Amino acid sequence: MKQPIPTSLILGFLGVGKTTAILELLKSKPEEEVWAVLVNEFGEVGIDGALLQTEGAFVKEIPGGCMCCVAGLPMQIGLNQLIHKAKPDRLLIEPTGLGHPSQILETLTSEHYRDVLAVGPVICLVDPRRLEEPKVLGNIQFRDQVAAADILVANKTDLCSDQQLTHFDDWAGELVPAKRTIHHTRFGRLFPEWLNGKSDSLAVTTPDAHHHHHHGKGVAPAPSIEDEPWQQFTNEGQGHVSVGWRMHPELLLDENALLVLAMGSGFARFKAVVNTPEGWRAFNVTEGALSVVQGEPQAFSRAEVIASEPLDAGELDAQMRAAAGLDPR
Repeated sequence: MKQPIPTSLILGFLGVGKTTAILELLKSKPEEEVWAVLVNEFGEVGIDGALLQTEGAFVKEIPGGCMCCVAGLPMQIGLNQLIHKAKPDRLLIEPTGLGHPSQILETLTSEHYRDVLAVGPVICLVDPRRLEEPKVLGNIQFRDQVAAADILVANKTDLCSDQQLTHFDDWAGELVPAKRTIHHTRFGRLFPEWLNGKSDSLAVTTPDAHHHHHHGKGVAPAPSIEDEPWQQFTNEGQGHVSVGWRMHPELLLDENALLVLAMGSGFARFKAVVNTPEGWRAFNVTEGALSVVQGEPQAFSRAEVIASEPLDAGELDAQMRAAAGLDPR
């Protein structure tokens, strides 16, 4: 294990492609090195951790809200456990897209971790198409993620028009203080050398924002999947709500029924890693864009939806049960 451990934050708003970017980075890991990932999700189920484990990294999940609000004891416990177990040569941290980075950075650079972690350049991914949305530009979390970044990356450029890319370049070039570097990429492809060096420790625009924001209720230990083969969870905060499920792996979910659920409800996000009659599948739907790939067998199936409007948890549960061939309750 390298000491101090090179540590990188990968920031970005909901659905920008952070997990895909980390998966791409893990593919570039030197064979002799051990990399670890600390991942935080807004929901209670933990989809991203299941996806990241496919690349052989040590993964620790902190579900149930933005990491800035669990950056005290829960984050430190998870971080300490990950370091002790993995003894990593490099650490990647993926906070939820609905979180503020300030308290995370304070924790990572505190006296307790000063000799343990070496915080590298903070990378923030931005979808240039979303710069056209006033609600995104005015969002506190988005502004703080951009402000904290040393390196700003326009992702999903293959989906952008020339005008949208020009708008991103103009917007990014006017940021004060100026970013160290600004890049374009697609499919979450980041260059490993971007992780090297030190962070400039840029101040966020509203460092106390997380103290004035409503957050989810926190995380309680999930029951055993054998004792409760069907589990539903909800969370709310930061202007969003989530509904998630953990399901026994022997329950086979109909892929077409899941696609109808994922694509027909206007969710901000739908993710799932589930067992189907055709094998394990990983679903990812953001802004109406769908990805379905072969997944790795898991201890249980999991699915989660996130929306900026209220969700009918009972109706969604009935649809998910129908996809699993169960009678709705």
